[in-house]
Amino acid sequence: MKVTVLGCGGSGGVPLIGGEDGRGDWGACDPATVQNRRTRSSILLQGSDGATILVDTGPDLRAQLLTAGVRRVDAILLTHAHADHIMGLDEVRQLNRIMGRALPIYATQDTLNTVTHRFDYAFRPETQGFFRPALLARPVEPGQVVDMAGLPVRIFSQDHRVMETLGLRVGGFGYSTDVVTMPDAGFAALEGVRTWMVGCFQRRPHPVHADVATVERWARRLRPNRTVLTHMGPDLDWGWMRTWLPAGLEPAHDGMVLEVQR
Repeated sequence: MKVTVLGCGGSGGVPLIGGEDGRGDWGACDPATVQNRRTRSSILLQGSDGATILVDTGPDLRAQLLTAGVRRVDAILLTHAHADHIMGLDEVRQLNRIMGRALPIYATQDTLNTVTHRFDYAFRPETQGFFRPALLARPVEPGQVVDMAGLPVRIFSQDHRVMETLGLRVGGFGYSTDVVTMPDAGFAALEGVRTWMVGCFQRRPHPVHADVATVERWARRLRPNRTVLTHMGPDLDWGWMRTWLPAGLEPAHDGMVLEVQR
């Protein structure tokens, strides 16, 4: 299975809007390092037959899909309903045109309630030409293993403090963005995971996101072969991370491709 990192930034991306010259607030990140330029967090999962799942549809989706050269998407999974994970949903209309059909979108009922309120037009009966997105709501619950585009996706619950988010596991790969406390059921779902991509917003503790020390503690418990950080804010400079991250932890970057065993 191939995993493509479309984006690995926090809710504001890196750089943030602003800065002394108005061209970006980079925080601790070196603007000269290309890996520090991060769009909002999203990944693609692609099976051996080419079938592809898009995980989250943030506001950078159009540019991300163009940069990654994406030619098909068969299903969409939303981890939760925060704006940085759903506000690119209108771009799905072009994916409908490419695929020639409505696309299933998997999420908890709470997330679907929010999305169908904000994007009600995307859930109406599909129309000729796909001048708007055409989505088929598919509610899921933590604990389920759901067939999405031919991939068996195990869903588990995570604590984002302000809401529940969904983590996912496909074979030896796990994905856990937007989490500050991992429930025991989440650890159970991730047991034996070989490659784990996990949200890590900054070096210091944060109210709703994991920090470096927390992710290191989780990784010691799970012992994956690779722990790849995502959803990173402007505090986490690429060069600093390559030098100072604890052994076994590594940063993602936009465009990163992982070949993982199912």
